[in-house]
Amino acid sequence: MGSEEKARHWQDPGLPGVDLLRARYVRKTFVRHTHESFVIAAITEGVEAFHHRGAVERAGPGALALINPDTAHTGQAGVPEGWTYSVLYPAADIVARIAAETTTVRGTVGFTVPVADDPYTVRLVTEVLRAVDERNPLAADTLMRHTVARVLRAHGGALPARTPRTAGARKAERARALLEERLAGPPSLEQLASCLDTSPFALLRAFRELYGMPPHTWLTDARIRRACRLLAAGTAPASVAAAVGFTDQPHLNRHFTRIVGVPPGAYARERARTYKTPERPRS
Repeated sequence: MGSEEKARHWQDPGLPGVDLLRARYVRKTFVRHTHESFVIAAITEGVEAFHHRGAVERAGPGALALINPDTAHTGQAGVPEGWTYSVLYPAADIVARIAAETTTVRGTVGFTVPVADDPYTVRLVTEVLRAVDERNPLAADTLMRHTVARVLRAHGGALPARTPRTAGARKAERARALLEERLAGPPSLEQLASCLDTSPFALLRAFRELYGMPPHTWLTDARIRRACRLLAAGTAPASVAAAVGFTDQPHLNRHFTRIVGVPPGAYARERARTYKTPERPRS
């Protein structure tokens, strides 16, 4: 990460199920990836640009970048000076519970726009992180729930029901399941297509249409998601690299930083520090 760039990606015991990020990026580029959680990114300086569902979106000061779970997107600077933001990553079950308590939405809830001009909510997000910094879990949890509820009411709703599955989509789902099972030793595209009784190009088209990325990109994304879980559980980065199928730790470092925004060592240290059991005072 360049000298002008800085980032902290962490969790706090007072906000279980919510990852936090505070960062300034200038040359940083996030490759196409997904999140298992929702993303509420509050831009305070500069402009973030990102590909989302076939379009390039731009979020500047006072705007929110809003991403639903399992939605492929990128991220990069939209202006030479880069961008600064604070981000909440609330788990899907947390968002669903807040929606049930505070909205009349029925069905699968989610964000209906990728960018929203909403300076008030941008301030709310920054206040959540400030409350975490000040070790005030009551304020942090209260503000987080207020933030999610406000975003859902202003920029959310019931997501469209999925269209009936085509044969190609069903094969893409099966391909994803096979890759998930063989994360550390995946088949070639030809082998994967053969297992599903289809052609490589037909599988590529169906997979990209359903998941927004080709199988090899999805595989890297899935490896990083599993790496996050292993690192959070205390597994050493070198062991994580082998467990998820990367050839070595530098390979893990490169892909992890391009998707998560911080190196795996920094990610692991923050979680170890967050959940470290305090030593008892000596008598």
